Amino acid sequence: MSEPFVFDPRCEACKTPFGAAVCGQDILFRCRPLACEGFSHCALVMHHEFADTVQEMELALTGPEGDRLCFSAAVAAPAEPELTWYHFRLWRDDGTGCDLDRTGYRSDGQLDPWQLTTYRESHTPEWFGSGVVYQIFPDRFCRLSSPDPEGMIGNRWVHRDWSESPEWRPDPDGEIRNRDFFGGSLAGIASKLDELAALGVTVLYFCPIFESASNHRYNTADYTRIDPMLGDEEDFRELCAQARARGIRVMLDGVFNHTGSQSLYFNADGFYPTLGAAQSRESPYFDWFSFHPWPKDYDAWWGIRTLPAVREECASYVDYIIENEDSVIRRWLRAGASGWRLDVADELPDWFIEKLRAAVEETDPDAFVLGEVWEDASTKIAYSQRRKYLLGGELHGVMNYPFRNALLDYLKGGDADRFREAMETLRENYPPAAFYSSMNFLGTHDTARILTVLGANHVPGSKAERAAYRLSPAERERGLALVRLAALVLFTFPGAPTVYYGDEAGMEGWEDPFNRGAYPWGREDKALKARFAHLGGLRRQRVSLQRGGLHWLFTSGPLLAFARELPGERTVTVVNASAESHCLTLPWPAAQALDRLTGRAFPVENGVLSLALPPYGGLLLT
Repeated sequence: MSEPFVFDPRCEACKTPFGAAVCGQDILFRCRPLACEGFSHCALVMHHEFADTVQEMELALTGPEGDRLCFSAAVAAPAEPELTWYHFRLWRDDGTGCDLDRTGYRSDGQLDPWQLTTYRESHTPEWFGSGVVYQIFPDRFCRLSSPDPEGMIGNRWVHRDWSESPEWRPDPDGEIRNRDFFGGSLAGIASKLDELAALGVTVLYFCPIFESASNHRYNTADYTRIDPMLGDEEDFRELCAQARARGIRVMLDGVFNHTGSQSLYFNADGFYPTLGAAQSRESPYFDWFSFHPWPKDYDAWWGIRTLPAVREECASYVDYIIENEDSVIRRWLRAGASGWRLDVADELPDWFIEKLRAAVEETDPDAFVLGEVWEDASTKIAYSQRRKYLLGGELHGVMNYPFRNALLDYLKGGDADRFREAMETLRENYPPAAFYSSMNFLGTHDTARILTVLGANHVPGSKAERAAYRLSPAERERGLALVRLAALVLFTFPGAPTVYYGDEAGMEGWEDPFNRGAYPWGREDKALKARFAHLGGLRRQRVSLQRGGLHWLFTSGPLLAFARELPGERTVTVVNASAESHCLTLPWPAAQALDRLTGRAFPVENGVLSLALPPYGGLLLT
């Protein structure tokens, strides 16, 4: 054997099957030290974290393989969902030896083990991961008429000019209250459904739409009522029906770790006629919150007093949100939603998410549950607890911030091989259905605009400077070139490509609220929008881009090439993220290659495709 490694879990010569395992599944491990090292024994040592047990099994010596010895054993994965850390112990007949971990041979006991995720098989709806998602910040997408905020919760005011910048300056009390509204509505979104369908969109993900005192609506005031500035429940039902008629589903944002201090449930300012927890110990919602002492001091999300934290363990709260026949989760699925995105999933207990998913599946077996998780969700620790998001009973998928981080690092001058390594780590750690159901994106309401990130030469130091910042013509030109490459990878990589409203139109902006401007209707970058629409159409047309396996063809420096493959269909993405031209050769099984972005055909000679890639060049080859 010519392979230089002793054990590589990503190589079928060492471990099958690849990656995560189903509960009880047999896994074949093969450890292959050089014969000259003299090892006569090998054991697999597995620490099962959730069960808190250690399992050690000696592997059988199954014979030489060239200059190597092969020790192997078939091991049953744990019967219950588990996170296992494993390494190998090698020793000789005289008792000398060492451990083998991800870093190689070592005798210091400071191990860096490999990871094995064991999950329970469960149904994951295919429509999310195979589709194209469009995220909308509802107040800023489309306004049909200027609303009157009189009588609505919160001291709201409405921008007269749709093209104005969001308010970012503190009020006289030094607070940023997010009370400026632009007046986008559900009817406005409905009026643009044909344009969204033309972009290839199959899923609309809305930031919160329930009544709230702020424009972002993450401080929910009433989970049972659409914010009146957006419309009402009938508008929502009609929007869902019109969207579904175009092959588009709707996903809602559920903020269930905290409410607003001005909410029906807390009612700190007495806006609602019924008693809230801040007003009376006799309130039906009093037990939802932790006071110490009542009423002035209470637990709040990250200490923000306008966001009182909810006691998820309170039985009446669980009943209200999840278990009641007319619970929040169930009623909005019945009204037309097809899934829920869980805000700050790290702040919700595992059991709460498990109950929520059970209620979702009972109400609509084909509905999807997505979680906001910013790290590798298979190893996430929150509040000193290892989380079990993807083990079969909680989330179907998560927001893929690692994808965004790795892609931006590559496009801003990093090595394509680091992008490959970051994605292979997720592919190895996640159950396959979860990997293919990840929400991939270039930006969200919580990040700076992708065009600004990729185009700007520097980050202004003050918030006032960032508010006024606009890309120079040269910065914008470079940024657009890189956004086109980012979109190419986004739409062709496993997972659900997600477009944050306006990114396809060339919107700029640093962090919140500068990334939450009003959609520039009539002022879009038409060429960029056409590129996104073309990629969205290809994603909907080519099944290999929806569900095809991932095969890396080349990853080095600025050059990235990978294939998505199914029997009978292969699609290859090629990217040059450099400001310089580069050449790349790839084996190719056909007489020519067709670039689906331009229609250009490339000849193939003796099974080899030779490509001359211009600066910031990208191809989508079939």
